[in-house]
Order: sequence, then structure tokens, then C-alpha cells
Amino acid sequence: MCTEPGREPDPSRVEVGRFYPYATDVVWRAVTDSALLARWLMPSTGFVGAVVGTHFLLSVPRSESAEIACEVVAVTPNEAMTWSWMDLRASPPARWTVTWEVHAHGRGTRLTVTHTGFDVEDKRQMMARNAFARGWDQVMSTKLVDVLAGR
Repeated sequence: MCTEPGREPDPSRVEVGRFYPYATDVVWRAVTDSALLARWLMPSTGFVGAVVGTHFLLSVPRSESAEIACEVVAVTPNEAMTWSWMDLRASPPARWTVTWEVHAHGRGTRLTVTHTGFDVEDKRQMMARNAFARGWDQVMSTKLVDVLAGR
């Protein structure tokens, strides 16, 4: 989890950042192209890229009926994209926000994902938050690396 020096981590959010030795447009495409996104994150139905107002579903691997309902709610082309994220499996459905940011950094790109809105008073939400922290770290360290490398 990323935090600024001297700043305490916010327990209602997960922030994971990684440096990749690729141009920002390559990393941006991996986040906004549905075919590439399916290879490193989850398959989607209805995702057409960084288009505000797009509603889509992410299919959770290893679970036939698990879906995440999303909407692209904000875009700064080639820099940032924000999704609403609703886990339809939770009771009541859990609602969060996920923001992707790409920044040129030296000879590559820094990608940061920030997943916010976890209810710190809800034990299940905090368990979900911890699972997302591990999950974002894993997919950004392994699967996304493979997609960016063309594997």
C-alpha cells in the first residue's frame, strides 16, 4: 500500500502503485482495452474503454455467478479513469470506487490503483479491503507484467 511519507494509511482505502518500464500509452491501453483487461484483471461484458457513462460487468474468476457491476464515472484521457464498483455478491451489495492513474516516471510509467469507500466499522468490509490489497498487489505484480511484456 502506498502512502506519502509522514502520512498514516487510510483504513477506508487501498492504494497500490507499481513502476513499469513501458510508455504511458502502453500501460493506459492495458487498463482501458477490454481484451487486455480480461487477460490480467477479469473478463468483462460491456466494457468499451475509457468512456464516461459506460456500464459493464466484471466476471469474477472461479465463481460462475459472481459479478462486479461497474460504471466509468470519470476519465482524464491517458491519465486517469474512475469506476464505480459494486460487488453484487455482498448482502447488501458493497459499493466502492476504483481509480486508475498513469504517470510518466523516468524511463517508464507509474500505475496507481486506488480502491476507496470501505466502511471501517464493518468487519466484512475490512476483510474485503484486506483481500483487495493483496489482490491488487498480486495482479499488478504478475499478470499485468505479463500482459505489458506481450506474454
